[in-house]
Amino acid sequence: MASGLFALLDDIAGIAKIAASSVDDVVAQAGKAGAKAAGVVIDDAAVTPRYAVGFAAARELPIIWRIALGSLRNKLLILLPGALVLALIAPWAITPLLMAGGVFLCFEGAEKLLELVMPHGAHGDGKAGEVAGDPAGLEKQKIAGAIKTDFILSAEIMAITLAGVSDQSFWMKAAVLAIVGVGITVAVYGVVALIVKADDAGMALAANQRPATSLLGLRRPGTGEAGVFDRALSWLTRPLGRGLVVAMPHFLNLLGMVGTAAMLWVGGGIIIHGLEEYGLAGLGHGVHDLSVAAGRALPAALAGAGEWLAGAALAAVFGVIIGALTVVAMHWLVGPAVKLFRRDAAARRGA
Repeated sequence: MASGLFALLDDIAGIAKIAASSVDDVVAQAGKAGAKAAGVVIDDAAVTPRYAVGFAAARELPIIWRIALGSLRNKLLILLPGALVLALIAPWAITPLLMAGGVFLCFEGAEKLLELVMPHGAHGDGKAGEVAGDPAGLEKQKIAGAIKTDFILSAEIMAITLAGVSDQSFWMKAAVLAIVGVGITVAVYGVVALIVKADDAGMALAANQRPATSLLGLRRPGTGEAGVFDRALSWLTRPLGRGLVVAMPHFLNLLGMVGTAAMLWVGGGIIIHGLEEYGLAGLGHGVHDLSVAAGRALPAALAGAGEWLAGAALAAVFGVIIGALTVVAMHWLVGPAVKLFRRDAAARRGA
């Protein structure tokens, strides 16, 4: 009886070891797959803060929270099942879908560059004016726009992740996709929340003359003058707070530029790699050779970074070309054709 119990415990321990090993494998695979999607993650983190800018401070975190929930729904309820079904019935479609997402990213990046030349949405659809003076309507529109953009970026993240675990079992794919989806969402929107509230934190630091009292509870606020610790700490915290307030608008502008660059380099890189999958490897080889040459031209300590930057820059240039062509096609070919079709359909209904 005792030997049977020990055998059962030994079996349980063996199962536990296998389970622990499986968990380690899932985490390792998720880490590798998530790293491949790093460019899209940077883009996501850079793009999202602009959706909360311009609202009352009390609405910023609720807006980010609603966008984060929408992002989780995108990843876990739509994209994850869709990716698994796709991997089962049409694995050949993953590369074309990745390339289509790459074209969209290039289009978005080119649109942002066009906005620098033709500001105030000169090429937009005019929807912004429909909610002017309606903060609730504007908030809903911003959240809907953010979730729509997030869907495309999340689709890219999930597709890149799926491509990275294409040789794994169904359940490994499901676990890795779920971990990457939740982990990236928490990381991105946690960082975004910190970014959009940094200016409020700066104002609080700049206005607080008793930081030691507030942080350490040395004395109740509002009683007597600031003590030695308060005066010493405020000498550091108040300039820091003023610096945050001054720096955040510039940081957001810089982040927007990084987001645009990320859209172009990620989108261009995805298309280049997709062309290689279809045997059109000349462009990819050219980018690789030029990147290696750029790295060799630098000191050994900077060679790796130089090679990566050169590759990203070349992919971004290609992304600008693809994006510009897509902008022309959408605004001067597809857009007018759709409007003409709608007018004809409306005329037929009226007749």
